[in-house]
Amino acid sequence: MSGTAPGADRVIAAGGRAAGTTRRGQAVKFAVLLALAVLFLLPMYVLLVTGFKPFAEATAGRAWLPPQQWSLQGWAAAWEALAPGLWNSVQMVVPSAILSALLGSMNGFVLARWRFPGADTVFTLFLFGMFIPYQAVMIPLQQMLVSAGLMGGLFPLILAHTVYGIPICTLIFRNYYAGIPQTLIEAARVDGAGMLGTYARVVLPVSAPAFAVTLIWQATSAWNDFLFAVFLTGPNSWPVTVQLNNVAGSMVVPYNQQMAAAVLASLPTLVVYLVLGRYFMRGLMAGALKG
Repeated sequence: MSGTAPGADRVIAAGGRAAGTTRRGQAVKFAVLLALAVLFLLPMYVLLVTGFKPFAEATAGRAWLPPQQWSLQGWAAAWEALAPGLWNSVQMVVPSAILSALLGSMNGFVLARWRFPGADTVFTLFLFGMFIPYQAVMIPLQQMLVSAGLMGGLFPLILAHTVYGIPICTLIFRNYYAGIPQTLIEAARVDGAGMLGTYARVVLPVSAPAFAVTLIWQATSAWNDFLFAVFLTGPNSWPVTVQLNNVAGSMVVPYNQQMAAAVLASLPTLVVYLVLGRYFMRGLMAGALKG
């Protein structure tokens, strides 16, 4: 008698073919992902190699070639041009991101857990704020700030990004707080905690994932803004995006300085995503699933 059951050879052969197909499919997926990663990183390669070239080598014809002579001339000039703008951006981004996240957290808690007549209408109006383009409010906003005597510094920029960030922050926190067990809220009420007490002692300590999402989102949006920065600030308060726009030659374009400046301007947001990217995705998915 044979030691193999009838049809077992066919099953084993089919399993081997399936395993081979799976390996080939994984290899194809890996090759596609690798090709997309290389395609995505090509602009960064051009930025870096051009930034390290001396002015004579920084030409369009040699954009893909590594520098024959490595130089920090472009980086030094870019840092000198962008340093004031980088500090202005930090001073603007930190308070606007924190304020919009905190106000969005309060709004999201009220709309998710403390229902009142017209709550859905109020939430809908908040969502409308996400779809109002900057250009639609730029002129009246500037006129209002001029009338109030607030133009010229960083405060108008902080105010604009805080207000514009509240709707998206409210949406994220409302979805996140909708997943908090109702028993926790009821237990806090039984213990005599009011709305603010429940928020501060029960809800706020478990809000770290949602805060990670909103802070990264708001910091990136405010850092990359150009339109508000041009209209609402003066030369002494220009953030890094405006300074980056001004790093250009009149007759001859200093490509090495421009490329180095682009890397320096984008580096803070890149570092934020590299360090906190996993918390961003975790908090975003938590809010989406609980909403």
